Order: sequence, then structure tokens, then C-alpha cells
Amino acid sequence: MAAPAQGEDSDDGMDEFMEKFKAQKYKNAFNESNWEEEFNKVPMFMKTAPEIIDPEKNPDLACIQSIIHDDDRTPEEQARGLKDEGNDYFKEKNYKKSVLSYTEGLKKNCMDLELNAILYTNRAAAHFYLGNMRSALNDATAAKKLKPDHVKAIIRGAQCSMELRNYVGVLQWCDEGLKLLPTDKKLLELRATADKLKREADKDARKAKVKAKKEQNEKKALLAAIKERGIKLLKTELSRHRGSDSEDDDGHGGASRALADLELDGMGSQEATGACVFMDEQGVLHWPVLFLYPEHSQTDFISAFCENSSFMDHLAVMFGEELPPWDTERKYQPQNLQLFFEDPEKGHLYQVDLEKSLLNVLQHQRCFLKAGSPSFIVLVSGSLFSKQFLSGKKVKRSK
Repeated sequence: MAAPAQGEDSDDGMDEFMEKFKAQKYKNAFNESNWEEEFNKVPMFMKTAPEIIDPEKNPDLACIQSIIHDDDRTPEEQARGLKDEGNDYFKEKNYKKSVLSYTEGLKKNCMDLELNAILYTNRAAAHFYLGNMRSALNDATAAKKLKPDHVKAIIRGAQCSMELRNYVGVLQWCDEGLKLLPTDKKLLELRATADKLKREADKDARKAKVKAKKEQNEKKALLAAIKERGIKLLKTELSRHRGSDSEDDDGHGGASRALADLELDGMGSQEATGACVFMDEQGVLHWPVLFLYPEHSQTDFISAFCENSSFMDHLAVMFGEELPPWDTERKYQPQNLQLFFEDPEKGHLYQVDLEKSLLNVLQHQRCFLKAGSPSFIVLVSGSLFSKQFLSGKKVKRSK
């Protein structure tokens, strides 16, 4: 959020008050020669109070006195006093207290519409500097409703809308203000900036819409290709929960829910690897495939396994000249390996023919893809661990 400019303050001459500090320093600060005198002006530290309170010399005492005798004053006088109190807090940059003073002033429900408009405008300014843009905008709107030609309220409304990135709102506020002051510099600058940012935002929105449409069409084509091949997707618990919702606005709720499963979960999640099944320009599918080595609690991940490639093609590369460091016994030679996939419903293991293609295995009637990621268990044929791992499991050979 952009920091508000220092020259933009509330009503009643406070703009001019703040502007002067750009050219000169504050001269009323305490120093070694006058601190006792200044402290004696503060009600809490006064040794004796003056018999006659001069609001110019003792504004704090005058404020306390006015509060004590509030009942003797009209709602308009009370609201004006609270406005002045809020202005004093504002000049001290104590915006929270200024908000409270202006709020109390509005609670007086005086009949002076212009005074109420100023209270709203000033409170909008305080909220603006506190970063409460929505509250500031509401106050600017209320002030303009009471006084339609109140230019400061209009400028504040435009500034708040800009901070909220509501560029249409900025243009509306500026157009109304420029009807009153066609040459106002702030309104002209705000309008030019909002117009530029709106055009950029509209352009980005159009690009995003085209991109989203293209991605949706690609996903539909991908899903159609998967279904055409007879590959079965197993819904996860999360996707089943999403599936209970109503269909999407585009009428393809079922397709969208199924596409949600074409992401990876766990170690092979799309967030962790950036991999997902995709179709190349020739219409060939490439799958993210996970290999599990239970004997060593290790995994391998191939981000783009071509559906027409055989398992042996990849194993020959993975376990060729350079073997993995965890295979200290050098057992994981391509010719010694066995691959299995698990039937998630029955728990049976199906042994994979290493010379067959990935597509051929994925089309097996008991092969189901969880979250769009095929996974296979890799064992060393005839090893003690393999025998123990497979004992008690029903193993079938895939055809």
C-alpha cells in the first residue's frame, strides 16, 4: 500500500498547517531553557491553574473546561469543539485519537450539515493515514452525500479508491470532482493514473482469460486422450470430496473433477516436482512415474516417461554404468530386477514385463492411477528381501 503524501491533510486549514513544515522546522518543541515553563502549561503538571482560562494560551484547559460544561452548549457547539480537538490530534499525527474525537462529534447529531460533512471528511483523512482505506472511503462517501460539492471529500474518495485498486471508482470520483473544478491538479493526476492502470488491468484480465481458456481446452483434450486409451484414474479422498460439489459453471463439472486427479501427491506432488502428465504435439502422453525400492527405503522419479517407451529402456539408463550410491552390494543390475504394480482394491501385486511399454501396462484391467502418477515397486529377483517382501502376497503376472 502506498504511503499517503504528507501534504494531504484534513479540512479547516490543516493542509496549510502541514505544508509549512516542508519549509521550516517545528519551533515549539521543549528545550533546556523553557521546559519548566512548557510543563507548567500541561494540566497534569500545573502547580496553579489560571483564574481566567484563555483558549489561546491554555487550549488543553479550555478543552477540559468545555467538557465539564458540555451540557450548557448546543449540539453544534459541542460537535465543533470535538472537531477542533480532533484537528489538534491530527496535527500531532495522533490519528487514532483524532478518529475518536471526530466520531464523538458526529454522535452529537447536530443539524449543521456542513459541519457534519467536515467531520466525516476529517475522519476520512485520519483513517486514510492509518491505512483504513475502506473506512476512509465510507466516510468520504458520507461527506459527499451531505455536501455534494465538497471537493476535499471527493479527492479523498478518489485516493481511497486508488489505494483499493478500484480504478473504475477513481474515475467516477474524479469525473464528479472535475465537473466542479475542471483544472484541479490532484483530480487530473489521479484520473490519468487510474485510467492508465485500468487499461493495464483490463489487458491483463483479457490475457488471463485467454490463457485460462487455452489451458482448459488442453486439459479437456488430455482427459479425452486418457479415456480413449482406457486408462483408469483412482480418485483421492480430496478429489472425492470435491466431487460432491455441484458442476462447474461451464457445464463440465465431471471433467474438471477428474482433471483435478491429474496431479501428483505425496513425494510426487506437482508442487514438489513441477511434473504432471502432458500430451506432446504428436498426441503422445508422457507420465510422471515413481519407482519405489522398499529394501533401501529409496525412490526414483521420472518426470516424463513416454507411454511408448519400455521399462527396460529406462532401467538400462538408471542402472547402467553408474549405480546408485545406496546399492552398496551392486545388486540392482537391469537384468536382475523385477517390477510390480499394486491393485489398490484387492491388494494383489502384478509383475510387469520389462520389455512392454508403459502404455501397455497402464491399460491393464487392474492398474489404477492414483492422482495421475503411476508407481512401481522394484525388487532384486531371488534376493532374500524380495522373498520376504513377496511372502504372503498374492502375485500375478500382468498380460
